[in-house]
Amino acid sequence: MLPNVTITPAAEKFMNRIVRFSGLPAGAGFHLLVSPGGCSGLNAEFSAQAAPAPGDQTLVHNGLSLFLPAESRLLLDGVTIDFVDRPTQSGLTFINPKQEACACSSAAEAAPPGVAKIEIGSITRGRPAAATLG
Repeated sequence: MLPNVTITPAAEKFMNRIVRFSGLPAGAGFHLLVSPGGCSGLNAEFSAQAAPAPGDQTLVHNGLSLFLPAESRLLLDGVTIDFVDRPTQSGLTFINPKQEACACSSAAEAAPPGVAKIEIGSITRGRPAAATLG
């Protein structure tokens, strides 16, 4: 079952660029693996891939193919995926209205409640690189 997820125009543009500049053939998509963890409640890995991995389902949003493993589909239900570009933060953010505020005081720059971020530096082609969020 595909999640009820909202993708903002900024996030859609970012994901489309990752896929378009990956050098992969037509039909490639944005693979997003989300797992629990990190200060904000989510860890994520993403990459451009030629096709969905076994077990992935494809969510098509305005022509963008988003390849989602089972666990990601569960965690993304009700979440808004956005992209922010500020002097102190640039990357995808996940806004989850069900997520409680992080109580971690060790973070130099805490994200707002329910927001996880993926830094642009975690962008890869092919096998995803881990990006700890939060």
